Amino acid sequence: MKRLFLINDSTANKISYYHLLFLLASLPFDFFYSHVIIISFAVHTIIQFKKQSVKAVFNLQTLLLMSVFLITVLSTVYSPDKPAAFNEWGRQVTILLFPLLFALTSLDVKKYRQNLLLAFSMVCTLTVAYLYINVLYIIRFYHLPLSCLFSNHFSNHNFSDPIGMHATFFSLQVAIAFVFMISGFVQQPPGWYKGLYFIGMGILLAGLVQLGAKSVIVCLFIIINLLVPLFLFEKNKRLKFMLVTGALSLFAMAFIISSTAFRERFVAALHTDLSRNIKYGDAVEPRLVRWKAAAGLITNSPVIGHGAGTEIGLLQDVFFNKKIYHAFLDKLNIHSQYLSFLIKSGIIGLAVYLATLFFGFKAAWQKRDLLFFSFMLLVALVSVSENLLDVDKGVMFYALFFSFFAFSSDGTRAGGMHNLLNGVATKQQIVTSL
Repeated sequence: MKRLFLINDSTANKISYYHLLFLLASLPFDFFYSHVIIISFAVHTIIQFKKQSVKAVFNLQTLLLMSVFLITVLSTVYSPDKPAAFNEWGRQVTILLFPLLFALTSLDVKKYRQNLLLAFSMVCTLTVAYLYINVLYIIRFYHLPLSCLFSNHFSNHNFSDPIGMHATFFSLQVAIAFVFMISGFVQQPPGWYKGLYFIGMGILLAGLVQLGAKSVIVCLFIIINLLVPLFLFEKNKRLKFMLVTGALSLFAMAFIISSTAFRERFVAALHTDLSRNIKYGDAVEPRLVRWKAAAGLITNSPVIGHGAGTEIGLLQDVFFNKKIYHAFLDKLNIHSQYLSFLIKSGIIGLAVYLATLFFGFKAAWQKRDLLFFSFMLLVALVSVSENLLDVDKGVMFYALFFSFFAFSSDGTRAGGMHNLLNGVATKQQIVTSL
């Protein structure tokens, strides 16, 4: 484990490495910590600035990674609500910073990718374990039946509340950690390290079910049953793996349906979200109703949209006029990143975002990078039902991991715990060509 904290590199690179290590470890917690680390990392990178590093900034990859922030800046020009637009700049500034920091740092991010992802995955695993301990403590303190563990009182946002995280955005982090663990488990030779990966997978998977983020769970089924065998196995082993995971997936679905709380969360809530009507007395209006209500805003300015920072204000008028009162009182956004771009920056903004996603998928596929491809799938699918880039933790997840994978991706890699504990570096690639 020393290899995780003691690296053989220059002093400047060691400092950069520790910044990234602690930044990734801070993600599941209050954004104050991650912001302080980012500022410190930026100052350190500026101090260590070298002229030859500038070339890495001026290329298509860096531009695409920053493109979402640049669209927000451009759409501020014609925004009628400049203060809200500048607030949006503040939330999204990391989308500008991370590509610059990764381009300018002298640290070889590829070299330490496994170390950093292992540390991140371990923190996520310990965080999920803590949340379960917290739930069990509450159940024991109030003498509740253990079956309450699977009730609405301890699932979704109620489960992640002790760390102050939105369930969906924490699920995104846990999903990346889970993919790292499963890739390590598949590629690790038999031994107790494989057992540690298996335990980590179990804790993270349980956490994902408990958090109940539907879009993330859908991604997980695709990753486990399709992407893992496609990226990590040779042709003759893929079918066997898919049969096993398919059977386990069916068992997991049966478990979810058998639990009242999970059935309401994954089945009934999905049906509600896709409903076309509002029922009187409903606590939350269906997403589909809100999406339909916003159609007029999009058609009023389809090409360039209404400008950065205008979404909430415009939707307030629409929700009130359409009698969508809960969304009006809670000042909800559209809950779809794609529609959010159409409202604020029109077809141009959406086209830039789609081009950025396409770049990520293409780069991940060409390099056969399971983690990178899984990240892109998570972003693409969660963007259907959430304004991923309007919340600090969503922006942080998108900005940090997109830049991290883009600058560190070098083909599918084996899990790093065995190599770290033994101090053995290997460049052998286990996965053969498709």
